[in-house]
Amino acid sequence: MAVSILATSAAAAKPAPQLSARAIVLAIVLAVLMGAANTYLGLFAGMTIASAIPSAVVSMAVLKLLGHGGILENNIVQTGGSAGSSTATGIIFTVPALVMLGAWNDYRYGWVFAFAALGGVLGVLFSVPLRRALIVDQKLAFPEGTAAAEVLRAGADPTRGAKLLSLAAAAGAVVKLAAANGLRLIPDTAVAARYVGRGIAYVGTNLSPALLGVGYICGINVGIVMLAGGVISWNIAVPIYSAYFLDGSSLAASVAGLSPEDAAGMLWSQQIRFLGVGAMLIGGLWTLVSLRGSLLAGIRSGFAATRRARASEAAGSGDEIPDTERDMPMKYVLTGIVLVSLPLMLMYHSVVGSFLISIPMTLAMIVLAFLFCSVSGYMAGLVGSSNDPVSGMIISTILAASAMLLVLTHGNAVVGPVAAVMIGAAVCCALSVAADNVQDLKCGQLVGATPWRQQLMLCIGVVTSAMVIAPVLNLLARAYGIGVPDATHLHPLLAPQATMMAAVSKGLFGASLPLSMIVTGGLIGAAVIILDEWLRRSGAGFRAPVLAVAVGIYLPQDLSVPIFVGGLLSYLARRRRRAGGDESLAGRGMLFAAGMIAGESLTGVVLAIPIVASGRADVLALPGALQCGRGVGLAMYLALAALLYWIASRPDQEAKT
Repeated sequence: MAVSILATSAAAAKPAPQLSARAIVLAIVLAVLMGAANTYLGLFAGMTIASAIPSAVVSMAVLKLLGHGGILENNIVQTGGSAGSSTATGIIFTVPALVMLGAWNDYRYGWVFAFAALGGVLGVLFSVPLRRALIVDQKLAFPEGTAAAEVLRAGADPTRGAKLLSLAAAAGAVVKLAAANGLRLIPDTAVAARYVGRGIAYVGTNLSPALLGVGYICGINVGIVMLAGGVISWNIAVPIYSAYFLDGSSLAASVAGLSPEDAAGMLWSQQIRFLGVGAMLIGGLWTLVSLRGSLLAGIRSGFAATRRARASEAAGSGDEIPDTERDMPMKYVLTGIVLVSLPLMLMYHSVVGSFLISIPMTLAMIVLAFLFCSVSGYMAGLVGSSNDPVSGMIISTILAASAMLLVLTHGNAVVGPVAAVMIGAAVCCALSVAADNVQDLKCGQLVGATPWRQQLMLCIGVVTSAMVIAPVLNLLARAYGIGVPDATHLHPLLAPQATMMAAVSKGLFGASLPLSMIVTGGLIGAAVIILDEWLRRSGAGFRAPVLAVAVGIYLPQDLSVPIFVGGLLSYLARRRRRAGGDESLAGRGMLFAAGMIAGESLTGVVLAIPIVASGRADVLALPGALQCGRGVGLAMYLALAALLYWIASRPDQEAKT
């Protein structure tokens, strides 16, 4: 009897598995898939989506099939799986600028891997001291981490959630396969344009399920302000420019004879989109000003937490720390920072050719990375990673790096912009991963996980997802084009942030840019900032973040419209669910939206393979007689939107899949 009691007690005291082999393998697979999907999505729409909740749902379903997986194992899987999206974000917002600047002809595997892996691991290391400061001491909300914990704790029937994700992914994949890069059964967009006097009236929407899902996850506020940016660009600026400024300009001959739709597209591409660059620049500077309190709080928290951790180690009190409070030891963190920074310094040196430049570049990268990791972690705790102003912080990084390099390189217009973007690439990867890490650590705190195990798993997820980003970038570049249109790719993936980074860095080193448009965009950005401040002080529930408006200006309007529609569906569905008594943070609509995003994005990557292999964009196209017009495409799009609303609006306890 006594032996039985002792055995039972020992079994009860045995810690639940976390870093199991099956959890690590599943996390790696999800990190790779999420990294590839978000690489496509970010280049296409200028936005990426946190993948912790889909990863958690998939983990619960898979581990249930393999034998019951505990909540801590599932938490490890979502931690590693979510690394793919944050690592991809850091790369696609910056690295394509190096190709646009002419520094590279393609996406060099070793360089892209190094920026992603080293910058991402640096973000994990910098976020270690932030965990106690932001999660334990300040008790910030961390909405996405809290929602992921809710999913893990409420996952009584993960099979249903996995089926819903699969259904949504299949729907997104089918629509993508039917569209212009696949079977060409339906067009990618539904656009109408006509000349009105000398002006151009334009309206259009993309028929992308992924954009619908992005809008649903981001919500109505982001949807409205992005659509407002599209209206400013396409329904105000394009008509005004075509009516009053086109005659006598260098574009007049190029636009003559074009259809209204093509003329509007050319004016936007050559001139109007630079309004978005100006607005982003002002938004980036305003990010520093408006986040000065958060910046100082984050930095103070980081240094204070670092001092406490080092004092605890020096006192030899590590054995007294509960398992749920054990971070990666600070001696490993500091050693890791040095080991990560040295290869980056050598990479910088190979570009600039002087240690008098590469050493200051490395020190600036470390300082800016720590600074913005602190801000990014703090903002993730306040408003969530999806609303973290990554673009603003990277613009600020490019501006600071360019100012330093203007002096160090004596204004070298060839080396300077490239070096500035390379600093930005490492910093962007670091701050993006840091924001993701603290969200995961918040989830871990709520479910009783061990912090150092999560931090180690995130490092593994960062490195493994970094392995696939360069091949995916090269595949997408050859199949669709990235950034600027050329003779082969008339409608490339826009990569708005990277395109803007290239333009800003070149402009600061003296390259010719449409300054009048950039200045006008800056004035628009300043007006939006004033409006947003008035909304904030008036206590309105609605906000007008300048960077979201700027991205809306910079993107084609047909990308902003479906994001707005998705946000509207989210608002209407949430109202109906609340009326039914469902206040859960992560409803079925979020899973369905995430599934559509993953399905379309991964299909876009897969479709690029036969396009590149054959050298033909229409390799899968059906005969012309079988192709349908935009009416069929709109019908499919509206049916998918109706399905999303139906699933999302039903209270979770009543929903059927």
